[in-house]
Amino acid sequence: MTGLDLFFAALWSLVSFNTLFNAAWATLLGIAVGSLPGLTATMGVALLTTLTYKMPAEQAILILLCMYVGAIYGGSRSAILLNIPGTPANAATALDGHPLAMSGQAGYAMGIATSSSAIGTLIGIVFLAVSAPLLSDLALDFGSFEFFWLALFGVVISGQLTSMGAPLKGYIAGILGLLVAMVGMEGIHAHVRFTFGIHDLQGGIGLIPAMVGAFGFAEVLTVMFRKRAEMVPGSVDRVLPRFVDLWRYKITAIRSGVIGTFVGIIPGVGEDIGAWASYAAAKRSSKEADKFGKGSVEGLTAAETGNSAVVPGALIPALTLGVPGSAPAAVLIAALFIHGVRPGPMIMIEQPAFVYQIIAMLVVATIGITVFGLFLTRPLLFVLRIPRERLMPVVFVLCVIGPFAITQRFFDVIVMLVFGIVGFLLRRMDYPMAPLVLGIILGDLLDKSLRRGLTLTDGDPSPFFTRPISLIFCILVAVTVLLSIGPVRRGIHGMGRRIWSSVGGKA
Repeated sequence: MTGLDLFFAALWSLVSFNTLFNAAWATLLGIAVGSLPGLTATMGVALLTTLTYKMPAEQAILILLCMYVGAIYGGSRSAILLNIPGTPANAATALDGHPLAMSGQAGYAMGIATSSSAIGTLIGIVFLAVSAPLLSDLALDFGSFEFFWLALFGVVISGQLTSMGAPLKGYIAGILGLLVAMVGMEGIHAHVRFTFGIHDLQGGIGLIPAMVGAFGFAEVLTVMFRKRAEMVPGSVDRVLPRFVDLWRYKITAIRSGVIGTFVGIIPGVGEDIGAWASYAAAKRSSKEADKFGKGSVEGLTAAETGNSAVVPGALIPALTLGVPGSAPAAVLIAALFIHGVRPGPMIMIEQPAFVYQIIAMLVVATIGITVFGLFLTRPLLFVLRIPRERLMPVVFVLCVIGPFAITQRFFDVIVMLVFGIVGFLLRRMDYPMAPLVLGIILGDLLDKSLRRGLTLTDGDPSPFFTRPISLIFCILVAVTVLLSIGPVRRGIHGMGRRIWSSVGGKA
């Protein structure tokens, strides 16, 4: 069967009342989670993972994907009406969405955000369908040496891009994650490390409790420290976007979708970087750059298209390499393992139909956010009126129940609380959470690949630097670290300008 045949077969398998009902409520819940400041997409996916692990694999993954897509889109609601992004992915949305709302166009801004999110997700889906088989073929050439550098590159680039001008903090967070991943029995000889005599640590620190703490409980503490936001006054105007506006900014939407998809492919970077990169590109090339930040429809289109395209983009490395492109994708990898699916280079050989099931599920989720976003705008606004004093205790209870439900160990609740408090303190000091969690996820892959590679070569490290793909990743890691050093970056920039001016002078 061709890829198109597998896709339509997967789409047809989702056409049942039970499946569509699950997709509908999960998408709606995702929009609600994304709309509420403090409830991130990662938190929603992590909590639902703990509540769906006894469901059939197909239904559970569908629910998690719909939650993911819905939450990234739903954050635009609070960004537009409250000037507070519901998720970090919608920070760029607030720049133009809120000024549009203040000018009396709140409904129209939400309509533009809805259509842009749908377009961005669809562009990412096309890239996922085309590139996943190709990347799987390439990944078959990966050995222990290449996977070591891939894991290290993921942590380094995540720390570089998510630390907002302070890459050292991103690197520190990533190294902390790698250190946490070293706790417990190592994967080759089952030697116990760094447990300090605590029996419960022999199995390592669970990914789900750690993520629920870092992205769930830490968010609860962070939100309770913020001032309460006030909603934009007035009623909602026209919601359905005009076709002329969508067509006018078609190039912006396509460019933002492509940028968002490629940002999603980079391990651990996430939707917020996709939105900012798309927004910056749109502003540079726009004929109306002076309107950006003051209520630009083009700016809003770029931000929402970019962050939504990251979702399918992040699933490309997650499915084909087993390396998450974003924090929610990291939780999805854990969920796939829980449900017996092994993401990685062999997935297109062992379960080729499953990749197209994922694509079909994303299409269903995209239809869901479009329908709910355009036709249920006014009812969904009531979600924003829920007092946080009532909401946060409910979230905290779910943070406790979720990790305990998977293993029935009180120790996992303790892990969640510890990571929540540590995550909250790190956030207060402006340390990013994505590199920390990515370090936990990739630490096992990095550790096993390093020691397996050294075992294969009797301790000779040279293949890590001489094999072609390994050499490329090694150079990428070195360049990324060097460019994060201010004097080096400024020196290279100055040298480039001198060379350019000399070439221009000769011309």
